[in-house]
Amino acid sequence: MSDQKFIAVAGCGHWGKNLVRNFAELGALATICDNNPDTASHMAAQYNVSASTYQEVLANDDIKAVILASPAPFHFDMARDALKAGKDVYVEKPITLKTDEAQILCDLATQNDRILMVGHLLQYHPAFITLKEMVLDGKLGNLQYIYSNRMSFGKVRREENVLWSFAPHDVSMILALAGGEAPIDVTANGSAQTHSTIEDFALIKMAFKNGLAAHVNVSWLNPFKEQKLVVIGDKGAVVFDDQQDWSQKVMHYPHVIDMSKDMPSLNKADAVPVAVTEGEPLKMECQHFIDCVENRAQPRTDGAEGLRVLDVLTRADKAMGN
Repeated sequence: MSDQKFIAVAGCGHWGKNLVRNFAELGALATICDNNPDTASHMAAQYNVSASTYQEVLANDDIKAVILASPAPFHFDMARDALKAGKDVYVEKPITLKTDEAQILCDLATQNDRILMVGHLLQYHPAFITLKEMVLDGKLGNLQYIYSNRMSFGKVRREENVLWSFAPHDVSMILALAGGEAPIDVTANGSAQTHSTIEDFALIKMAFKNGLAAHVNVSWLNPFKEQKLVVIGDKGAVVFDDQQDWSQKVMHYPHVIDMSKDMPSLNKADAVPVAVTEGEPLKMECQHFIDCVENRAQPRTDGAEGLRVLDVLTRADKAMGN
């Protein structure tokens, strides 16, 4: 818990209110701002903090860090102004909508010695952290294929397609498991059903230099909710299913694929639940940002990581004809 209130949250709508709650509970929230002053005032009163305009936040030397939960088209301008004002910045995904703008933010953070972190929430999920540790420990052997399904029925957006809305978290996890390496090839296709140009379904495929392949399947018109990441190696597989109870969120399948002969030998094994320490991913992410600000440490999902994810999304969106 922080002993100083030094954070401002800009944007307290659908997702921003969750950030407000967590930073307040962690003792770091100083003020709130929103395009709707009444919304900001109401939430500020709820958490016993002040309401401010964004310009007041930037001019306030007591505010050391800014949390941006505004719509994606505003991310670049708001983050740029905050970095120039000497603030550390946490920006919700995607970091920006253009790779050149994301690069500018990364450069500004470096030039001004500021923290720049992107809200790729699932990298802070205890289940993913456990899964990643298994991969790093070699329990799955050489990774061969990763796929992620993130699907539900609603909420349909009009400001962005399903790729930009759903896929950033999955792309972020896959790149982390791939060691931060950028894919050498990105393809995608999508389908627009409820709008003439905004895709409701999208499938992204990635290929990496070391032979690893991956895909991400996203939809907000799926008849049921699914949030599942499957990682397959030559010594086993692991499944992170966020719809399951904590005791079943991570399942290890110690299958072995023997490639020593002309015909591969598949040795099947029973699934084994993996112990995961329970915790609220968003609170852990918020605490990570506080720790980085206080200790001047590099965030797990820093600006460079956000740029790598954005590059994949941009390439995929272009492959869909956008």
